[in-house]
Amino acid sequence: MQSDAKDVATYLQELPRERQECLRTLRNLCRSTLTGYDEGMDYGMPCYKKNGSVQVAFASQKNYISLYILKAAVVNANRQLLKGLNVGKSCIKYTKPDRVDFSIVKKLLSDTLTSQEDTC
Repeated sequence: MQSDAKDVATYLQELPRERQECLRTLRNLCRSTLTGYDEGMDYGMPCYKKNGSVQVAFASQKNYISLYILKAAVVNANRQLLKGLNVGKSCIKYTKPDRVDFSIVKKLLSDTLTSQEDTC
């Protein structure tokens, strides 16, 4: 669901309690891993931009948590690690907060940081 929150902190406060810890951890990973990226709200969700281009985003949807890794080669290179999840071209859907494997998320973020590929 799109949020009208003006910043990520407000977005996180508005989430259902059972999702807040997971998405705060996700935010902290993005902030610590994606050095040189700008955090903001675009498309009603937290986004991480480099050179004005959104490269990573996440959102709390009605039935899942979505993580957007907008470099298709990064998702494809790590697809084996994402088995059992609903994975599209750039969107990874987690049906429950406890399904988010933060070590894999960190790898996806690190790979995004070093990728020279354009966003999709």
